Amino acid sequence: MNLTPLIQSFVLHFGEMGSRWGINRTVGQIYALLFVSNRPLNADEIAEALGFSRSNVSMGLKELESWRLTKPQHLPGDRREYFSAPDDVWAIFRTLAEERRKREVDPTLSMLRAALMETPVTDEDRHAQERMREMHGLIEQVTNWFTDVQRLEADTLVQLMNLGSKVQKVLELKDKFTLFTGGRGQGGDN
Repeated sequence: MNLTPLIQSFVLHFGEMGSRWGINRTVGQIYALLFVSNRPLNADEIAEALGFSRSNVSMGLKELESWRLTKPQHLPGDRREYFSAPDDVWAIFRTLAEERRKREVDPTLSMLRAALMETPVTDEDRHAQERMREMHGLIEQVTNWFTDVQRLEADTLVQLMNLGSKVQKVLELKDKFTLFTGGRGQGGDN
């Protein structure tokens, strides 16, 4: 299988970017090839296209499966396993975000929670613990917000992203409305 210059450029770039995102270059290139392929590929085809050993491809595919970024399947009349990337880019984004949260954010939050349960002994400990409390609060708030965003439908996400900094204008309008109504904007509760 020969890669066109366009596909080769994408695959090579994705491999380099993958190493910056915490996955090795081989895994990044395998994923990029699967992502742009118009059909599922087996490990031999991937190894041939990328010039990797079959064992490197197998290890890379296992890593991608652990991230839930590939779907193994069998084709009628063929005993080999074939792999493809999910078609929906939003599903890929959600999967990556969820896996990164599980692998990176959740352990950090657990460590911070444990540190905040400790009784500080020195002024340095009290200061450090207060800074950890701030970090915990920020990470938890961002995580909760991101969880809410992940639940949105793709069309709604696109609209939200297209709003960009216009969201600030909406919030400013809300504040002006609240001042104008004297805080009675919520069904007269205030």
